[in-house]
Amino acid sequence: MLYLVGLGLGDAKDITVKGLEAVRRCRRVYLEAYTSVLTVGKEALEEFYGKELILADREMVEQEADSLLEEADVCDVAFLVVGDPFGATTHSDLVLRAVKLGIPYKVIHNASIMNAVGCCGLQLYNFGETISIVFWTDTWKPESFFDNIEKNRQNGMHTLCLLDIKVKEQSLENLMKGRKIYEPPRYMSVNQAAEQLLAIIQNRRLQGEKPEITENTICVGLARVGAPDEKIASGTLQQMSTVELGAPLHSLIVTGTMHPLELEMLKLFSVDSSSFENNACQRTT
Repeated sequence: MLYLVGLGLGDAKDITVKGLEAVRRCRRVYLEAYTSVLTVGKEALEEFYGKELILADREMVEQEADSLLEEADVCDVAFLVVGDPFGATTHSDLVLRAVKLGIPYKVIHNASIMNAVGCCGLQLYNFGETISIVFWTDTWKPESFFDNIEKNRQNGMHTLCLLDIKVKEQSLENLMKGRKIYEPPRYMSVNQAAEQLLAIIQNRRLQGEKPEITENTICVGLARVGAPDEKIASGTLQQMSTVELGAPLHSLIVTGTMHPLELEMLKLFSVDSSSFENNACQRTT
């Protein structure tokens, strides 16, 4: 049996009882180590689970998936995912491979950022399409995600923006030369995401457009959701470019039309309450 086990968002103890029972009876346990991170390291998980964990990076999961499934037809193998197992499409591929090999599988769900963002007070059924914001480079500055945020906002919907994670990435030079040398891990902050959005807004104006999202659009920055030091800040997009939320992981929400209760909740986390008086009331139901 292949078990896909969600670990939740905080630390070792966020695993479900059902998930922990599955892990403890498995012969091999892999820890997916590239779509997200917990606030504790591999050693803390091993101590609590009572199992040695094998780190599974993107290369292993995407290029050597069959090695993960080796012997899963005769023994139990677990694949641990921060958040929920299906928060990333990569893991659907693993299930499809298991089915083709005749290996049964079981999914043990847990909390993910997709539902935990409700902690800021915005109602989950008012969210539109989730988007990803990637790190820009000197030569690559995509803006397509901005169009999706605008569509959500035009429909009155909030947008959850998942921020880029760079783990075990190679520079272009090392990639071209086939050198297995990796760049240090990088995690996009709310500040960086907001700065890129502000740059896109300026670009669009230079092209004669009137963006649906402006410097004064109310946004929410979230850091380490589910951890004891979770941090939430609400305010304008401009304020999000300077707010300090600390260590990763960060997420950003661009709001749409808000219910008065949503607005009241966001005020609990406001960087400056005057931001809401000047802006948010224009977009309430």
